[in-house]
Amino acid sequence: MALLEVEEIHTYYGAIEALRGVSLRVEDGEAVTIIGSNGAGKSTTLRSISGLTPARSGTVTFEGREITRLPAHEIVACGIALAPEGRHCFARMTVRENLDLGAYRRRDDEIGEDIDRVFDLFPRLKEREKQKAGTMSGGEQQMLAIGRALMARPKLLMMDEPSMGIAPILVERIYETIAEINRQGVAILLVEQNANYALDVSKRGYVLETGEVALTNESAQLRDDPAVQRAYLGT
Repeated sequence: MALLEVEEIHTYYGAIEALRGVSLRVEDGEAVTIIGSNGAGKSTTLRSISGLTPARSGTVTFEGREITRLPAHEIVACGIALAPEGRHCFARMTVRENLDLGAYRRRDDEIGEDIDRVFDLFPRLKEREKQKAGTMSGGEQQMLAIGRALMARPKLLMMDEPSMGIAPILVERIYETIAEINRQGVAILLVEQNANYALDVSKRGYVLETGEVALTNESAQLRDDPAVQRAYLGT
């Protein structure tokens, strides 16, 4: 049984069908990427899984439990966390306060340990622990968004466009950390337009086109596919 199973989900925005029968899976501890052009349905897929834009039909199953129509906060409690596109840090709150909010549903006594873990992964956040999030660079806010999601102690971490609007040197640092998070046993589902980075860090990938899965394969095979190279890898 896969950690996450998405089966034939159809998701709408009003009368517009954004996802047309998307199916995918993520195994326990696996890193999987979704690539595709703007408007292909990548972000909507994550929003459907996380309960923010529930699918109208089809099923989402996590650890054998159907979660298709659970509210978003209950899906977080199941073990799925999302670092959203655009980061959405709380600008007037400090780095530490943002991280504390990531653990808002937890009642255990290990939250301090996870704060230290985030600071180990992102030393720059430790340096800015008392700084307001809105005063930081885009790359630092992306680190904070990932760190905040990790504070929920997820079994599956979903990330939406973590390289968007960030200086290249910080993109490399963030992707090194994503790989390290995966090595520590957290499964990753990654949406990214920068297919080179995404395929480097993932084991498998799905290519979405106009709300449908057009292609799926091991990341190495997708990288060698001429159509993927032309459309997404700039070669």
